[in-house]
Amino acid sequence: MTTQGQIIVCAPPRPDRTEPPIGTLSPPVAHNAAAGVLRSYRLGRPSGIRPVTEGLLNRGYRITTGSGRYFLKCYVDRATASRSAITAQHRATIDLHALGLPTPPPLPTPDGRTVTAYGGRLFALYPWVEGGHRHGTELAPVQSAELGALLGRLHGALGEVCAPVRQPAGHATADPAETVRLVAELRKRAARYEPYGPFDALAEQRLAERLDLLARHRHRRPPAESAPPTGWTHGDFHGLNLLYRGEQLTAVLDWDKLGVRPQAEEAVRAATLIFNDRESGVLDLVRVRRYSQSYRAATATTAAQLAAAVHRVWWERLNDLWMLQWRYQRGDHRADPLFPAAAGQLAWWCQEYEQVLDAFTN
Repeated sequence: MTTQGQIIVCAPPRPDRTEPPIGTLSPPVAHNAAAGVLRSYRLGRPSGIRPVTEGLLNRGYRITTGSGRYFLKCYVDRATASRSAITAQHRATIDLHALGLPTPPPLPTPDGRTVTAYGGRLFALYPWVEGGHRHGTELAPVQSAELGALLGRLHGALGEVCAPVRQPAGHATADPAETVRLVAELRKRAARYEPYGPFDALAEQRLAERLDLLARHRHRRPPAESAPPTGWTHGDFHGLNLLYRGEQLTAVLDWDKLGVRPQAEEAVRAATLIFNDRESGVLDLVRVRRYSQSYRAATATTAAQLAAAVHRVWWERLNDLWMLQWRYQRGDHRADPLFPAAAGQLAWWCQEYEQVLDAFTN
């Protein structure tokens, strides 16, 4: 629950360069460890344990036993892997599922626990949900609208099942002076990177471009008090956390980042991740418009609030360099494939700002 009158800092994260990589760079779960976790659920001996390779954080496994198929999740992201945080996520998804929303609930052990500790790690077990991921540009316009309506319903339902939220005075935004300093450091690291390759040349080019964009737009920094209303959010709503079976969306996955944020900003951020061209980053504004119209219809969000969210997410992206920070400060290359499209989207968004704003608000 937030404190009335507080300014919440939600500017782009600045990873600690000394922090070791997490997620799929952590040690895999040994077969005997997975079997040990499963004994808590009394499901019988597993006949198959296969890693699920998609996703940047945590580790997941497809488990086959005599009683069926399951998804075993190992929590390793230190920011979200405490027992209290996981329990809160589980409670929310169980309650959302009870309201008829597509949020697969974790399975309890015979004594009612949904979090299992084994070998110094925390685990949860879920029923296996059949389906696959679909990129937003593969969705028909009516499905884009349905997705916006679903996110709106999720935001409303989270308000029912989670703790009450008192509106803060605002949410702080990124300081462009700090970003300029970060760009300078990353440019030096990219230039010295060994072995230097095409990615590093692109990084240098985009970092120089970022300095130009910051110089051109630094006067447009949104004030903290411009944030749209704060509420509970999924925190990581994008295509890899949405599961489809045929044309039907069957599951919203990965609630690790459940938290209190401006809800309209999540709606905008999600659209930029779902409805983008995977090479250029350019948004499909026809689908964005249908999605946004349905999101507003499902919530009390006004066009003015969504316009504020668009501006704030745009500013966040202008100052966000986390993908290059992972590469050059932490030696973690998992986000490298995401960078070309993300950098391309930002440059395009700066050129087409009014068109993007119109797609979200009209």
